[in-house]
Amino acid sequence: MALSVEDQLAIQQLYAKYNHAIDSGDGVAWAASFTPDATFVSASGTFTGTEALTGFGNSLARRFKLRHWTNNLVLEGSAGEATGSCYLVLYRLTPGEQPPASILTTAIYHDELARGADGAWLFTKRAAVGDS
Repeated sequence: MALSVEDQLAIQQLYAKYNHAIDSGDGVAWAASFTPDATFVSASGTFTGTEALTGFGNSLARRFKLRHWTNNLVLEGSAGEATGSCYLVLYRLTPGEQPPASILTTAIYHDELARGADGAWLFTKRAAVGDS
């Protein structure tokens, strides 16, 4: 069975909440978008489990002021599991400077998702594959 419209909307909200959490430096909320044993892979390293994910989410905001912009989301799956992919443009903010933002990198996210214990969609694996 294909993903329902409700599941697709719930997953879109997960993607948006993920971006808002990481950009605001809320590592706890960012890690909550993953299952407890999930893995995130990026140029910064591989982080597995809630504690490692929370630490990465908190540390990123201390190093940079960022805005994650994602689009062209493609989802496939069923009622319990899904895969997703979207483009990422990662902006580095430099308030008070001109221009106030510049592109830090571009990438494609490759995602695996599942329903958590409460039925909400969560990432089980997320890999950011840079374009450079």
